[in-house]
Amino acid sequence: MKAFTTLTSTAAALTHKGRLMANVDTDMIIPKQFLKTTEREGLSRGLFFELKTKADGSPDPDFVLNQPAHQGAGILIAGDNFGCGSSREHAPWALLDQGITCVIAPSFADIFHNNCFKNGILPIALPAEVCEALAEQTGGANHRFTVDLEAQTVTTPEGATIQFNIDPGRKQSLLEGLDDIGQTLQAGETIDAFEARRAHETPWLQRRAS
Repeated sequence: MKAFTTLTSTAAALTHKGRLMANVDTDMIIPKQFLKTTEREGLSRGLFFELKTKADGSPDPDFVLNQPAHQGAGILIAGDNFGCGSSREHAPWALLDQGITCVIAPSFADIFHNNCFKNGILPIALPAEVCEALAEQTGGANHRFTVDLEAQTVTTPEGATIQFNIDPGRKQSLLEGLDDIGQTLQAGETIDAFEARRAHETPWLQRRAS
């Protein structure tokens, strides 16, 4: 998993009728027809497919990620309860394949929130009014934001600095680029020592296992 330290990038806001979209579920993030693979590459094709594609299959120029100003955006700003619905891990995979490594919203569905940390995406929860204010700044000529995980800050294009909270353990895992397997491997020597001691103290278990 790639470490997350500092990100300076343009941001895109998921809006509808001038307000951030709430309750964006995982089927909206990546519809079910794109779940036939366990490969992580190429999933951006299905990301927000029903939002970014017209009925005839052509790109919708009104969708934010189709607009030239937001090409390559690494930060996504959305409304309340982002990532609700099914637990599909393809949702964070699709965001990563698009190049989005930070999502800012007032709140996140629990499973999606957990999956973000397992895949190197930083989910930042900020008050709804702050998210709306950030979304307004994504439309200007200068809409580059900086997210500093170590300092736990979001710096806006206007230069304002906003603090965010994060669990210390999850913060450290992101900084070091450690997913669940990586965290386990850090204790490799301890695990090996335990296995050696168990083999010596309870050899009959080893014989049964073989």
